[in-house]
Amino acid sequence: RGKLRPRLQLSLPCVTLPRGTHARLQGLSVLLQLSRLVQTGIHTRTKICPPTIPTLTTSYAHGTSSKSLLFSTVGGSLQASAERFPDREAVVFLQDGVRKTFSQLQQDVDQAAAGLLALGLKRGDRLGMWGPNTYEWVLFQFASAKAGIILVSVNPAYQVQELEFALRKVGCNAIVCPTQFKTQKYCDMLRQICPEMDTAIPGSVKSARLPDLHTMIVTDSRQPGMYHLEDVMQAGSSQHMQQLEELQKKLSFDDPINIQFTSGTTGNPKGATLSHHNIVNNAYFIGMRLGYDWRSQVRVCLPVPMYHCFGSVGGGIVMATHGITLVCPSTGYDGRANLAAMESERCTFVYGTPTMYIDMLGQPDLAKFDLSSVEGGIMAGSPCPPEIVKKVISTMGIKEFVIAYGTTENSPVSFCGFPTDNLERKSETVGCIASHIEAKVVDPGSGQLVPLGISGELMIRGYCVMLEYWGDVAKTDECIAKDRWYKTGDIASLDKYGFCRIEGRIKDMIIRGGENIYPAEIEQFLHTHPKVQEAQVIGIKDERMGEEVCACLKLKAGQDCSAEDIKAYCKGKIAHFKIPRYVTFVNDYPLTVSGKVISQTIYSYSKLS
Repeated sequence: RGKLRPRLQLSLPCVTLPRGTHARLQGLSVLLQLSRLVQTGIHTRTKICPPTIPTLTTSYAHGTSSKSLLFSTVGGSLQASAERFPDREAVVFLQDGVRKTFSQLQQDVDQAAAGLLALGLKRGDRLGMWGPNTYEWVLFQFASAKAGIILVSVNPAYQVQELEFALRKVGCNAIVCPTQFKTQKYCDMLRQICPEMDTAIPGSVKSARLPDLHTMIVTDSRQPGMYHLEDVMQAGSSQHMQQLEELQKKLSFDDPINIQFTSGTTGNPKGATLSHHNIVNNAYFIGMRLGYDWRSQVRVCLPVPMYHCFGSVGGGIVMATHGITLVCPSTGYDGRANLAAMESERCTFVYGTPTMYIDMLGQPDLAKFDLSSVEGGIMAGSPCPPEIVKKVISTMGIKEFVIAYGTTENSPVSFCGFPTDNLERKSETVGCIASHIEAKVVDPGSGQLVPLGISGELMIRGYCVMLEYWGDVAKTDECIAKDRWYKTGDIASLDKYGFCRIEGRIKDMIIRGGENIYPAEIEQFLHTHPKVQEAQVIGIKDERMGEEVCACLKLKAGQDCSAEDIKAYCKGKIAHFKIPRYVTFVNDYPLTVSGKVISQTIYSYSKLS
């Protein structure tokens, strides 16, 4: 209505409308433009809005975007932010009292990268980072990338056997670690694998069990056969700095730059190999979805571990691509420290797994913390119960809250909600497909697309799909088809707007008397019980029915409940065949080293066995 202001712009695939302008758009070309926006949302000057026009006709979604894929390297991304925001804080590690601006971080990264070259490491070598969330983790994440060295993210909870397997699998040439963290004695465990280090000159270790490993770096003490962090920082000369500068012209954004191990709940962990292109673009478009490109002074509370893709990509690489500030509350996870950090550092976003949010919500003095600065947050890492999402929004007051979904093999995020989604979409779905990524839902048996709203296996294709499982062609071929579709193994469905619901893992499906039952659906319902803190549902073999449903529940502190109470609560609210035949109560769950529940062993772990 009225005249269009000169600022109105029409461009594929975005329509930018200034606030307060009411316009009647006419013409087929404009309608065609609008119809192409629904899968990733409409970009405006202030934020990316969720799709409003239903155009999906089958279970295939493509993340269109007006923003091109980046061709930057990890090191180049940090350099760009350091030049743009030199005096802005890049990282804050509260427990260690470390604060670094982008300029200071860049200077340290260059010095460490030159030092690595001076120690004899070269482009394509593998460097393991083994330890909790400290400044050194971020430092070597970017220093290794700047030097073209592939960072191997090693789980800080690994014991000797797991560590040896991981380092041998990828042929690690160097490893960085602290002396000890809590009960984890890192240097002592290395010594068990490589006793030769006690008599070796630093950088010249010759290990019988790990023949590729020659360089060990300790961050906080002097140890035989190991370089100290200070040695690395002082090793690089002007000649090595020049070598580092020349190297930047040779690095390709398609080079592998990070190996992240999968959790290994079904056998040994596999090394998902990711390129600069994988993680830089995933981080960039995560930030775009959340509005980091237009929000001022974004400060993210980051309690998730850096060795995990949620922390290293969603945290570290997003920091580099968008110039945000990372606030790490504590070296090891501490729910109360998270709340204190959000208050004292005036954080605007918070990341966490469902368990972390459950822990924060369970703090008895939660109401005392001033969380008014926190605008939004991300929940990811494992299935997100709707009731927990609703409690985070209502109790913690985090209105622009989203769920993100993905896998390590997908760099990691492939679906993400919009900060402005309604409560149902925030809590019941994982949002829409991310930019420049394709998704489809297929019948697991035939591989054919299923109709909208019908469940099937979710598959992903695009820039985000990993290069390979390092040194494992057979496992790579099992999950990545020749046409580059990645098989997630997750059961999902898409609606006509492109929103995705994750219903569980194919391998976790319970078949009871011919009925297919997804544990995640029952778990989400059980989270609505006022006495239940966490729920895990598994299938137990049964001679008559094939399998029966078993609920293993963790109650809230001070609560008492019986199996009969749980069954009565379910009756009339979920289908009769989904009501657990067995109910048992546990104090905690068996976990993998990455903190995921090992559903296969819950039965023997519980009192029911």
